[in-house]
Amino acid sequence: MPRIVIENLFNRTINSTASKRKVIELIHENGIDWMHACGKKGRCTSCKMIVVEGLENLSEPNERETNYFKQKRLGPQERLSCQSTLDKGEIRIRVAEINKFPHLEYSE
Repeated sequence: MPRIVIENLFNRTINSTASKRKVIELIHENGIDWMHACGKKGRCTSCKMIVVEGLENLSEPNERETNYFKQKRLGPQERLSCQSTLDKGEIRIRVAEINKFPHLEYSE
């Protein structure tokens, strides 16, 4: 069963019965605010997530993400939640410091 654990949101856990879903869609469907400035089109990096574990359970980086890796706008453990699909298993992620909302409380 695909699962997302958001570590710095008090280990909030999202279980899904469907695979190959965009990570940001699963997050939003579960009532969690997650930044996305470009309308989930992969034109910015505001929805990036830091993947602590389970990178292998995500889809391969697409062209948009690959360009951001080349530009050093995404690090090796970072992915765009609007472009990545959770194909299987579990991912453990963190909200990047720069993308935290002021109205949410975060854990560390």
